[in-house]
Amino acid sequence: MGAVTIFLCGDVMTGRGVDQILPHAGDSRLHEEYVKDAGQYVQLAEAVSGPVPRPVSFSYIWGDALEELAHVAPQARVVNLETSITSSNDYWPYKGIHYRMHPDNVACLEAAGIDVCALANNHVLDFGEAGLLETIDTLAEAGLTSAGAGRTLTEAREPATVEVPGEGRLLVFASGDESSGIPSGWAAARDRPGIDVLPDLSEETARGVLERVGRVKRARDIVVASIHWGTNWGYQVPAPQQRFARQLLDGGVDIVHGHSSHHARPIELHRGKLILYGCGDFLDDYEGIVGHEAFRDDLALMYFPTVDADSGRLVSLRMTPMQIRKLRLTRARAADAEWLARTLARVSGPFGTRIQLGTDGTLVLRAD
Repeated sequence: MGAVTIFLCGDVMTGRGVDQILPHAGDSRLHEEYVKDAGQYVQLAEAVSGPVPRPVSFSYIWGDALEELAHVAPQARVVNLETSITSSNDYWPYKGIHYRMHPDNVACLEAAGIDVCALANNHVLDFGEAGLLETIDTLAEAGLTSAGAGRTLTEAREPATVEVPGEGRLLVFASGDESSGIPSGWAAARDRPGIDVLPDLSEETARGVLERVGRVKRARDIVVASIHWGTNWGYQVPAPQQRFARQLLDGGVDIVHGHSSHHARPIELHRGKLILYGCGDFLDDYEGIVGHEAFRDDLALMYFPTVDADSGRLVSLRMTPMQIRKLRLTRARAADAEWLARTLARVSGPFGTRIQLGTDGTLVLRAD
């Protein structure tokens, strides 16, 4: 039996404040109601955690996550990149928040060895179609594969492919649901750039996704459906999301990689296959912003599912707790890892999933 280990995480938001500390800080002007300069988000982080060096190396933001990636050595690394990579100033009107990273800072993604960037989210078009196209081109020029966005709907629906020597391929299909705040005008069309926006979470829509999967999936391929959906806060998983995820797994998808929530949401093992309903933020500039402290959005998880290449069934799931501090990832303290384990165990319990804290400080999944 061959097995493949994948690194998955939630939202990687390297725009705005994070962009300002990288070597090639872009235009810091913002179009938000209260904050007009991205540097203010750095100042918020400094107010609670102390001075943040500027400029930092491209690897700085990943912090201790790089050591963990080297230790686990996953065969593929997949993130939801929730920012545009552009110098465009053509920001999307009537939208309160806009994220962008300067194209010359794309090396920060290379520093973590990222293979696939899912782009079907509610920030990749913050600076219009020109910003989206520059994002796609910048990633491609850096040797990173993207999924979920394109010059046409056909291109947006094409999977990102990672060859796994000796095992097969990892195929990542990325799409987004309007429940995550994606503007309706962002949907790609036959003659319009954009992202793959799901019209709804119906059985018919799921069948459409599965038809596309079926056309390209070969023996020993592992398929990830990376979906941006749901609200920012709370642990409740709406019934349509549950039905949609299970239908995908029953029809040929092997992992549902959900994201959009600012904190981790429940985990389910459906007929031996993994559903991550919400992976939470992984990198952002929210440090110092108050209002939802009970959810501990400063804590992040590195998800390392190991999947049987023949059946697509989960062999094991290891999760490494991290904390965002000074706009970089550090290992979570023991008390914080315990809090994450208790919280995920509580919210995942109704799905028949048990989460335990291992002796090495990582979280592991145990299915009833």
